[in-house]
Amino acid sequence: MSLPNEIATAMESLDQLPSALLATILTKLDVSSICSVASTCTVFKACAHHILSFIPSFHLLETAPSLELLRPLLPPNHWMKSMKVNCGRLDDSAIQILLQPSLQELCMLNCADFSGKLLSEIGGRCKDLRSLCLGSVAEKRGRAIHISDLEELLSGCTHLEALVLLFDVSFSMRHDFARVWALASDKLTSLEIGYISSVMVTELLSPNFEFPQSTSRIQPSILPNIHKLSLSVDYITDIMVGTISKGLTSLTHLDLRDAPLIEPRVTFDLTNSGLQLINQHGKLKHLSLVRSQEFLFTYFRRVNDLGLLLLADKCANLESIFLGGFCRVTDTGFKTILHSCSTLYKLRVSHGTQLTDLVFHDISATSLSLTHVSLRRCTLLTNHAVTNLASNKDLKVLDLRDCRNLGDEALRGMGNLHNLKTLLLDGSDISDMGLSYLRPWVVSSLITLSVRGCKKLTDKCISALFDGSSKLALQELDLSNLPNFSDNGVILLAKSRIPLLELRMRQCPLVGDTSVVVLASMLVDEERWHGNCLRLLDLFNCGGITQRSFRWLKKPYFPRLRWLGVTGCVNRDVVDALARSRPFLHVSCHGEELGAEKWDTGDDFHMHDYDEMDELEQWLQEGNYESGDEEMAEAENVAEAME
Repeated sequence: MSLPNEIATAMESLDQLPSALLATILTKLDVSSICSVASTCTVFKACAHHILSFIPSFHLLETAPSLELLRPLLPPNHWMKSMKVNCGRLDDSAIQILLQPSLQELCMLNCADFSGKLLSEIGGRCKDLRSLCLGSVAEKRGRAIHISDLEELLSGCTHLEALVLLFDVSFSMRHDFARVWALASDKLTSLEIGYISSVMVTELLSPNFEFPQSTSRIQPSILPNIHKLSLSVDYITDIMVGTISKGLTSLTHLDLRDAPLIEPRVTFDLTNSGLQLINQHGKLKHLSLVRSQEFLFTYFRRVNDLGLLLLADKCANLESIFLGGFCRVTDTGFKTILHSCSTLYKLRVSHGTQLTDLVFHDISATSLSLTHVSLRRCTLLTNHAVTNLASNKDLKVLDLRDCRNLGDEALRGMGNLHNLKTLLLDGSDISDMGLSYLRPWVVSSLITLSVRGCKKLTDKCISALFDGSSKLALQELDLSNLPNFSDNGVILLAKSRIPLLELRMRQCPLVGDTSVVVLASMLVDEERWHGNCLRLLDLFNCGGITQRSFRWLKKPYFPRLRWLGVTGCVNRDVVDALARSRPFLHVSCHGEELGAEKWDTGDDFHMHDYDEMDELEQWLQEGNYESGDEEMAEAENVAEAME
């Protein structure tokens, strides 16, 4: 039987299946998978159109669809409970189709082009929401949020249990702000705010705060049942920390981060006294106190070992702790935390300028079973610290970025960490030979590996890590800023046939067009299309990239690519033409870091056996991509003529 006849027979067989059965099967898939199936035949296409009116969840975070592309995917749906959308190309005109009244979970990210109307409409339309996450609302010039918008949101969503507002909420007068937050659901247990001033936090939670125009002496309790609180503020202060700890009686998670614009005065800073006020109700399990250096090189200069001694006395039941910017705390303070908190499993320290190997000298004598350790920019650490840390055989995450004194002996010490999933070694003094210590046991379990800025590494680091004989779980690899890494290393990587999802090689001067050709032609296994696993490829400022590489960045190559980093000065017209020809591809040429933000997309991840092009694009655009390719070809011809 000829191939066309076989296809026709298969189509007839599908037609004979009950539509209810097909619909039941498709409802088990995510949105991308449904679109993939819909692109295969008319039967599945018709079924996909039908089930989109009753699927329970709609998650589309890795691409930013336009309203025209989103509209056919979101018909009225009374059964939809969960929606997660990247709104980078949407504005207020999309509110009507996005806000389904039946929703219980809503996540809308990159909402810079929306106004405050989004908040008020959510409060009016989505009365049954349990979880809400909004990112970057009204951050575009000309957009604004009014206090009345927040008021309608909080008064309308009376069942909210988790609320994440990843933008500046200090857009109102303090009195109005406190009055409005008093309307929040008493079921709210988790709150995260992108930015708020410490003064507003203090007044909001202070028991002595009086609402204007209130005749009652008994003031309403604000956020009475909060368990998890995450805030980015201007300054972390003693007063704010004390007010939070006293006012929120059920607090189990506290995450505070500040980014001072000027060096804080003592009244606007955290001191030893403030640390003593933490965990007044004894329920705290997770604590994060971080001073960011985004605007100014500054630290918690008024906290020393005594402060951590007082903290450890109050927080003996901590399970995770993150301390960032405590420059005056020495080994004594950090050891106090390790020896006092017997249930600690996650330890993170950044900018620990006085933390040395002695902190971990006798860690094997403790009862700790650490699974996550991050010691970023703890520059005094040496190989001995890592060797002692490796006594925790259950380590899953080890972040040693910018610990510049670590070398090959550190890698030898971690050679028996069979459960390690994430290893970050940026800026360390390791060599190709040192990486070979990871190959027997560690590499097979790794999902994320970063050796960015490890200057000694060469092309041989690939063969040192991957022998091609074992199946690897590695998905994310960062080889950026390696001056001796070249196209030959990429060829070795392609031969290893690792199904990478993210590959970063920015600022590698010896990486060029050959690498792009090799990756575009790469076969992961016999059933997968060329290079189809890569979702992210960062080639920013690679010395050998020219406009010739862009011929291999067009469809059908790299069909799953969602983020691409290149240098815009290669040829801006070619870069722009590529972006227009692949509307689902985010092309960056300004050097910013690529990839998804810090939201959890784990539930949305599915591996597919994709064909020549991304079926999501194919189904939504119905083949209207050819003009973009023609435009790109024309841009390439112009670029070549100018050479």
